[in-house]
Amino acid sequence: MEISHLHQVAQRAVDLDRAVSFYRDVVGLTHLVTFNPPGLAFFSLGTTRLLLDTGAPTALHYLGVDDVAATTERLRAAGVTIETEPHMIFVDDTGLFGPAGYAETMAFFRDSQDNLVGLVSHNPA
Repeated sequence: MEISHLHQVAQRAVDLDRAVSFYRDVVGLTHLVTFNPPGLAFFSLGTTRLLLDTGAPTALHYLGVDDVAATTERLRAAGVTIETEPHMIFVDDTGLFGPAGYAETMAFFRDSQDNLVGLVSHNPA
């Protein structure tokens, strides 16, 4: 058996309508409206799905973006609480976590359900 990728992340949503609006309208994810059973909402993250679930526990997920600083400012302008400002985590000289010689930068924000969400980008060091 070989595990090839992360398929889906479930995230707690106490107020599902508010959470859907947040991830669709503020974060900008594609809402997969063709399949939404009661208490659930699905969003596309490339080959991974984000499942908002009224019965799920809190999960910490990291969204890959082109520019953490620009995304953080866009979210701040929309009134989102920024928990941790953009900062470099490390420079990957090995290529293990992304392109060799690239810096991994992160920031964290709170979603509409008070869940912590990370932003990650890889840019030349």
